[in-house]
Amino acid sequence: MKKVILFFSVLLTVSTVSVAQKFAYVDTEYILGQIPEYKAAQSELDKVSVQWQKEIEAKYAEIDKMYKAYQAEQILLTDEMKKKREADIIAKEKEAKDLQKLRFGVDGELFKKRQELVKPIQDKVYNAVKTVAEKGAYAVVFDRAGDMTMLYANAKNDKSDDVLEVLGYKGGKSPSNKK
Repeated sequence: MKKVILFFSVLLTVSTVSVAQKFAYVDTEYILGQIPEYKAAQSELDKVSVQWQKEIEAKYAEIDKMYKAYQAEQILLTDEMKKKREADIIAKEKEAKDLQKLRFGVDGELFKKRQELVKPIQDKVYNAVKTVAEKGAYAVVFDRAGDMTMLYANAKNDKSDDVLEVLGYKGGKSPSNKK
C-alpha cells in the first residue's frame, strides 16, 4: 500500500512540474532570412562555391581531354609511353580529387568560410533566443526549421519575431503567425 501511495505522489509531483514548464518555438530559417548580414554571407558563399566548382570542372574537362587523346593515340604508343600517359592521367585525377576535397571536404575551405561568415550570425541568434527564453521563463525553445517535426504549434508560442527584436531587427509576421 505504501508503494502505491508513493507511486501516485511521485506521479502527481512529476505531472505538476511538467505542467508548470513553458514551451516556445522559433523558426530560424525565417529569422536568418530577415537578417541582411546573413543574406550577404550566403550570397558570398554561393559565389565562392560556384567559382570553385567551375575550377574543379575545368580540371575534370582537362582530364577527359587527356583521356580521349590517349585513347585515340593508344595503338601508336609504346608500352612505356602508354604507362607514362596513364600515370599522367591518374596524377591529374588525383590532383582534381584533392582540390575538390580541399574546397568542399568535411573540413574544407567552404566549411571554414561558412564558419567565418555565418557562425557569428548564428551565435547572435542563439544568444537572442536565450535572452527571449530567459525573459519569458521558457523551459524549452524548439526550432521549427530543424528536422524536428511539429505536428501542431499554436502561433502564440512562436517567438521568432521576439528574437528578431532582441537582435535589433523589425520582424514582419513570422510565417506561423500570418493569418
